[in-house]
Amino acid sequence: MTTGASGAGRGSVRPGPRRERPVIAIDGPAGAGKSTLAAHLARQFGLLNLETGAMYRALALKALDHAVALNDELALLELAARTQIVPEPRPEGNRVLLDGVDVSRRVREADVTAAASQVSVHPRLRQWMVAQQQRMGARGGVVMEGRDIGTVVFPDAEVKIFLDADPEVRGSRRYLQVGPGRTTQEAIVHELKERDARDRNRTESPLRPAEDAVILDSTAMTLEQVLAAAEEIVRRYVEEPGSGPAPAGSQVDPK
Repeated sequence: MTTGASGAGRGSVRPGPRRERPVIAIDGPAGAGKSTLAAHLARQFGLLNLETGAMYRALALKALDHAVALNDELALLELAARTQIVPEPRPEGNRVLLDGVDVSRRVREADVTAAASQVSVHPRLRQWMVAQQQRMGARGGVVMEGRDIGTVVFPDAEVKIFLDADPEVRGSRRYLQVGPGRTTQEAIVHELKERDARDRNRTESPLRPAEDAVILDSTAMTLEQVLAAAEEIVRRYVEEPGSGPAPAGSQVDPK
């Protein structure tokens, strides 16, 4: 059975000089399941999982705690300059340290997630974040997920996956995670569509697939199929280094 995985541009594997261990870039819209996929691939291939979205959430949390206006880029840059954000990949799940304090749970809450969406639109702040992310992943051996990893942070990533799904499907999945009673599925879908619009239309690093990314559309796929398809994409690079780029329009058939 074929899946919604298709190659865009040249393919998922970067030709040319290889790092000793690869950078795997996973991009896509909010609610697509990037964090779940990144954690799985990191475990499967023995790589570090560096969750870049948590870095934006951590800075957004500090801005909320210090009453810094989310639309004031200069104030946010000044705040960032005196902020230490350390993502700690762990087998049991990533931790996020903000100025030495574990804020892993807090940065997942709705108000921080919404604030992070507003913080991330500022061009100079994104440039600051990109520099931090490039430093952390420069030696390879990492899975990084976000919205501009394959296009801006690591355009030379050895493997690039753009994970997507229809907003209604993403909203339904997130609603099941949140649980009935706290919000409505319609409200979540509306929020995701607004987030998509901000991410795709921002001036700095807009959300879009890299030309050589494999687009993995999970709209009609189960989680198991998504994981299997992504494993196949990565395994092709890790275990078959001489195979070259995936042809445009290629499809992955999960076992």
